[in-house]
Amino acid sequence: MYYSSVKFYLCNPFLSLILFIYMVKFNRFTLSNGLRVVVHEDKTTPMAVLNVLYDVGARDENPAQTGFAHLFEHLMFGGSVNIPNYDEPLQRVGGENNAFTSNDITNYYITLPSVNIETAFWLESDRMLNLAFSEKSLEVQRNVVMEEFKQRYLNQPYGDVWLKLRPLVYKMHPYRWATIGKELAHIEDARIEDVKAFFKKHYNPQNAVVVIGGDIDTDEVLQMAEKWFGSIPPGEKYNRSLPHEPEQLDARRETVTAKVPLNSVYIAFQMKGRLDESYYVTDLMSDILSRGASSRLHRNLLKERQLFSEIHAYMTGSFDTGMFVIDGKPLPGISIEEAEAAIWEELEKLKNELVAVEELTKVKNKTESTMVFSEMSLLDKAMNLAYFELLGDAELLNLETARYIAISSQQIQHQAQVLFQKQNSSTLVYLAE
Repeated sequence: MYYSSVKFYLCNPFLSLILFIYMVKFNRFTLSNGLRVVVHEDKTTPMAVLNVLYDVGARDENPAQTGFAHLFEHLMFGGSVNIPNYDEPLQRVGGENNAFTSNDITNYYITLPSVNIETAFWLESDRMLNLAFSEKSLEVQRNVVMEEFKQRYLNQPYGDVWLKLRPLVYKMHPYRWATIGKELAHIEDARIEDVKAFFKKHYNPQNAVVVIGGDIDTDEVLQMAEKWFGSIPPGEKYNRSLPHEPEQLDARRETVTAKVPLNSVYIAFQMKGRLDESYYVTDLMSDILSRGASSRLHRNLLKERQLFSEIHAYMTGSFDTGMFVIDGKPLPGISIEEAEAAIWEELEKLKNELVAVEELTKVKNKTESTMVFSEMSLLDKAMNLAYFELLGDAELLNLETARYIAISSQQIQHQAQVLFQKQNSSTLVYLAE
């Protein structure tokens, strides 16, 4: 989550002061090879973080070679030409690392004592320039990813939900497959020449944002960035040309019978992408429906009417056309039809009635406090600065809270009317065997 310095819009004066104090200050540079570098000094901690965000995700894959972005996340820890064991030198200086892949981005980070920050520069720059490719490394990581595919997506109850729900919602856009890939065979058939081509296209300075934060000095960090990253060739610039997902005009539905403990229903709606202003309204609406024990779905459908054992509302936050999803598990004896009807009743209330000021204020205050306190983490700040810089401007991080606070009940009602249409819904039902 994110926080802001804007104080005159906020509902809570105490939080307003905190937000002002904790505005994220940073310096920004672009090296001659196109690498964007963001530096955030934080003298309150003896630690430092180096975060590398690559502008590549599952949406950039060949439809016949899905799962490559995630596979590459694993391959990046297989060692580089000059550093065959990535973890060993990092552990020697007290560092930790991890990474994650989504449909839009791939993110790598290192946290370590700030006095050893140059070790992080050495490690990340060397694998950006000289990742070691070998049939052995590919075979090892391919097997790891295939096992993950089987364990998390094929052999786990409801594990294949995204493998079924995404192609129901998306017909054209590459969001129609999950980050793990469309099918296991695509990973099984990955060849070393395909892997090298993927690396050459996406893993280069022009396609990355590096954020360094912590107990550091900006001038020294800039010198290290030039020293370790400045000589790396920029790579070939390419224009992303993704198919546009057409507006959904028909209600879609799929029912599967599976070895799951309870019946379950998922209702997904197409929504606008991350940079659309409606994103903030939709996000706040998901909190009204499903954030905490006093939220509408939990209070009305789980506690009072006792229709569900659990129920949630959330959205994907995708760069392009996203998904707003409601999923719930009806209690034994409650039919899928009754459960769906109850969900739609709650959505109709949002469409037909204005959210009370008190309820809206409560949700906004929760959003404010979450943004403030989660952003006290050095790693969170670094990742968010990289994320917003990729979106267009790291300074957007400091404007987030004000955007949520400015939302009105009328905007929520309007967005509910636009979003929650039967013809914009894709329903996936699991029936327990």
